[in-house]
Amino acid sequence: MQKLSFSILFLGLFINMRDAAGQMAAPRNFSGVYPKLAMYNKEGECGTGAVVPWAGNLWVITYGPHLPYGSSDKLYEINPQLQQTVRSESIGGTPANRMIHPESKQLFIGPYAIDDKGQVRTIPYTEMQGRHTGNARHLTDPSGKIYYGTMEEGFYEVDVHTLEPKQLYPDRNKNGKVITDPTSPVKDLLPGAHGKGLYSGQGVMIYSNNGEPTKEAEKKYDIQSGVLAEWDGKDWKVVRRNQFVEVTGPGGINGNANPATDPIWATGWDHKSVLLGLRQNGGWQFFRLPKASHSYDGAHGWNTEWPRIRNVGTNSQPDYLMTMHGMFWRFPGTFSADNTVGIRPRSAYLRVVGDFTRWNDQLVFGCDDSAQKEFLNKRKAKGNIEGPGQSNSNLWFTSLQLPDQLGPVTAEGAVWIREDVKANEYSEPFLFAGWPVRSAWLQNNGREAATFTFETDNGEVVKTLNLPAGKAAQLEFDNTAKGEWIKAKSNKATNATLHFSYKGKDARNTQPAALFNGLAKVTSAKVNGGLIYGLGNDRRTMGMNALSYNGAQSTENGYYELTDDMELVKRTDDTTSAFIRDRFAIPKNAVTVDAASVLVIDDAGRRWRLPMGNDAFTPLTHNAALRVCREVATERDLFNCHGTFYELPAENADGYAKIRPVASHNYRINDYASYRGLLVLTGLDPNAKAGEHIIVSNDKKAAVWAGVIDDLWKLGKPTGRGGPWKNSAVKAGVASDPYLVGFYDQRNLALSHTAAGAVTFTIEADPVGTGVWMPYLEVKVAPGQTYQHTLPAGFEARWVRVKADKDCTATCWLTYK
Repeated sequence: MQKLSFSILFLGLFINMRDAAGQMAAPRNFSGVYPKLAMYNKEGECGTGAVVPWAGNLWVITYGPHLPYGSSDKLYEINPQLQQTVRSESIGGTPANRMIHPESKQLFIGPYAIDDKGQVRTIPYTEMQGRHTGNARHLTDPSGKIYYGTMEEGFYEVDVHTLEPKQLYPDRNKNGKVITDPTSPVKDLLPGAHGKGLYSGQGVMIYSNNGEPTKEAEKKYDIQSGVLAEWDGKDWKVVRRNQFVEVTGPGGINGNANPATDPIWATGWDHKSVLLGLRQNGGWQFFRLPKASHSYDGAHGWNTEWPRIRNVGTNSQPDYLMTMHGMFWRFPGTFSADNTVGIRPRSAYLRVVGDFTRWNDQLVFGCDDSAQKEFLNKRKAKGNIEGPGQSNSNLWFTSLQLPDQLGPVTAEGAVWIREDVKANEYSEPFLFAGWPVRSAWLQNNGREAATFTFETDNGEVVKTLNLPAGKAAQLEFDNTAKGEWIKAKSNKATNATLHFSYKGKDARNTQPAALFNGLAKVTSAKVNGGLIYGLGNDRRTMGMNALSYNGAQSTENGYYELTDDMELVKRTDDTTSAFIRDRFAIPKNAVTVDAASVLVIDDAGRRWRLPMGNDAFTPLTHNAALRVCREVATERDLFNCHGTFYELPAENADGYAKIRPVASHNYRINDYASYRGLLVLTGLDPNAKAGEHIIVSNDKKAAVWAGVIDDLWKLGKPTGRGGPWKNSAVKAGVASDPYLVGFYDQRNLALSHTAAGAVTFTIEADPVGTGVWMPYLEVKVAPGQTYQHTLPAGFEARWVRVKADKDCTATCWLTYK
């Protein structure tokens, strides 16, 4: 083995500043992100794989996308004064593993072993190749060895003293590519692909992966994918064939204190809902939870990074935080076979988190912010726009309370989707506690009537419903229905869809927070805008073609760069300016705004309609004066359309079908992009003054707003108006386009027509965007009448559409306040 030695050399990047008295001052931050701490590499992605407090400092690793032999990524050491040191021992790769080994007093993070004095040793990839994804305590020699697992099923045991690795199973990479040749001596151990979690206890080592190595998986989100498996030291066993990520227990990165008896937890998902596995007493139990976001879907498994369950409390007062499908969850450290209570939603978030920890009484989130490659996340609404010039990400420092302070916890998930259901066999339990408004959509696709029974884990039957063949119903559960988990069964074999919809309280009003002061109103004729692009080639600045708008007409004010000190400096760089002008032009006709609503036709030809905001957005949208779609977090887009910001999943995660409104606004935002972990917006009032979130150039001709993507929740709750029809020619029995209805409140629907006789309208709902439409309301409207209907709080679905029973000219109008 190559000789390993301690290194006393390191490359220091100091970001401290001193105040007028010469004292150390904290560097500038925007909503908890310190631009000076941004981490760059030379790869197609730069995610944060792990963040761990150790030896008095914070240790961080980044990763590139598929680099089993190393990369330009680094190991970083950050002291409490936020001085960042790039360690010279860095060899990069695609690591996200971390484990503290108490007996040897070492932190294992990526290919590095760090002792309690901060000295670093490195295990070279020539000795232990692979994309290191997890560590686990050894089954038979826990004080002397640890396990390493790779994303391509390479497994090693490593002596904690000598760092000598012993290969147990070979990593399936060769020349940087995964071996797929069936004649190769290196065989697949397990189904699925894209390893994620590793943990040990109860006599087994448990491994998870969340993808499938097929071209079909790169396009679809609902095929079989991933695996949860365990190894007893001799043989592998497939536990469940679904996508799984985190595997851990109450001991977290230290390993379980009582490995023979402590529970082991595993998180995963399928196209229906989030999965939670619990191993104890020699067997597994599985539970289901709703999804706040579908941006993490995709059968290839690339969109998740590393969801975690981690103690962010103290040793004496544990407080476990779980990240899963865009939701912060409170996870009880007592969760076990004898105690399955206490999982609660906290708030929804938008950033892509790879790891998090508590450090110096703050939370620190390691994120995946700007991927140069953008992978499969292409769509025509973005035009031919480039990705960022160089991959980079940053840390996000927040209060301990932040997981309770972001987006509403509205979420949904299914236990059956068009699924064959056996008679009198209960579904898997679905989380029931934690939301003020709970409902479900049930559809009987069978050939005869069936009686469905809903029962909670305390044995209470909370609903019983007889449903004829081919019929559907919405059920509401009032607050007298108690229990942590709910399950359902049919008295007859049938085919059914059962989808739970839970609505959280949105305490926001329609007024934006003060941090957005300075952005130009949509009604403003004169605006300081600009097209922006994070530069490559290690320039590590953001280029900007500054624009002055008068109406929809623009004039260039020159080329500027936003530095790492967050100053806008005018430069002379005609080449870069021309590149931005060409490759970052706002595409025309990205969407269409007609009299009824915003019409989006996606890359698969599917039609979707979204609410409208202020009328002033329409000409600006048609004249390509406003950016509509751009990736600002790895493998998902931010969609800013007619006064509402939306989270938009990649097309391979079902795209617009699973769009989610975040917040509505009245700002004339010209462009937006990610930079050093920040969200940067252009489109400011020409009189805007420099401030906490606003940077203005010395000549006042260029300005940007800077914060984080999750600041957008503070713009105000989603609102809008419009519908699938407005004075539209309607054919009998032909459904309208789907119109977005989920995540809004105070929703009013109005129906009218100009036919000579009465028209019967049927309103249908799609709970989540899977194309399973269920009747909600049927109403007969007389000539000259406008039927008004307020959607109740218990109604929650993502899309609605409408049909008429005869040819007519009709309007279906919805107002969201």
